[in-house]
Amino acid sequence: MSQRMERVAGEVRAVVGETLARDEIKDPRVRGAGLITVTHVRISGDLRHAKALFTVHGMDAAGMERVRQGLDHASGYFRQAIARRLRMKVAPAVSFEVDRVFEQAERVEKLLRDVGPAPAPSAEAAADEDGHQGADEDAGEDADETAGERDREDG
Repeated sequence: MSQRMERVAGEVRAVVGETLARDEIKDPRVRGAGLITVTHVRISGDLRHAKALFTVHGMDAAGMERVRQGLDHASGYFRQAIARRLRMKVAPAVSFEVDRVFEQAERVEKLLRDVGPAPAPSAEAAADEDGHQGADEDAGEDADETAGERDREDG
């Protein structure tokens, strides 16, 4: 993504977030939803289309879909707000998508908990680690001796 695309995506995210924070959207599907967080904005290469990913904390999938419909219904309002703030020939049209990253992270954490705790390292692995550390310490001592010998030769 080019630097300009990243900058425009960040500005679109800020405008959409501020609009939602100010409760400017009158649609009851959006207004009664609670805390809506815009997590990421993807913007097309020609800067004419933006897809805003959002999440609503503590809401089920059906409720999130209703919020998405309400946000999509208000996309014209978001486009006007973006046009007022950004100086561009064409303000990007915004569509919305539920961000599933948090659900996926929760699912992975649950799977890891179900698998159980990580096995303790075996005695051989601990010995290998100790032996490896000793070799590093020896190398450090050799480097110190070499530097000391150089100093004596120069002085």
